[in-house]
Amino acid sequence: MTIYSSLFEKKDLPTRIMYDEQLASYRIADSLANFLPSVHSNHSIVFICIGTDRSTGDSLGPLIGTLLNEKNIAPFSVYGTLDDPIHALNLEERLEEIKTSHENPFIIGIDACLGRMKSVGAIQIGEGPVKPGSGVNKELPPVGHIHITGIVNISGFMEFLVLQNTRLSLVLNMAKIISKGIYHTSLRYMHTSEIKDYTLKERPI
Repeated sequence: MTIYSSLFEKKDLPTRIMYDEQLASYRIADSLANFLPSVHSNHSIVFICIGTDRSTGDSLGPLIGTLLNEKNIAPFSVYGTLDDPIHALNLEERLEEIKTSHENPFIIGIDACLGRMKSVGAIQIGEGPVKPGSGVNKELPPVGHIHITGIVNISGFMEFLVLQNTRLSLVLNMAKIISKGIYHTSLRYMHTSEIKDYTLKERPI
């Protein structure tokens, strides 16, 4: 894996945050900022939100994409919404389109996943891609230089039905917290970019 310089000097280990803990969105922003490339790197920051609204548990990604599109998160780009989802049937094609549309993209893959009972509601941010479809034994390409995943239900038995019967309330609340965290990150990133531009303009020739 390529190592990118981050907004801060040190990358954190994978972070796990419960969606309902105090200041969860700010903790997401803190963690995510540590993994993003510096504004000096000239990478395009692209969020790919994977999933479908045809399955409650698998709708986390497109819910996040939809909520992000309702906010101004420039200079970030977002793909995968309820109206235009990225899922198993179109994932490879959409990945090629996205990589062609962006110069040197740094991709954050977002997806729902299953886990242990005590981990339901946990949000994880870390290096490496998401592996969509692995919970239901599908072979799909990995997505992202880093990942954001949300554990929406328990794994171990009839995963497809478990995803279908996941509570929408949980998924929606997790989506709101994650999208808010990404929004806070975009504000920090934009602020850092403005400082960079100001410094360049003020630098004597």
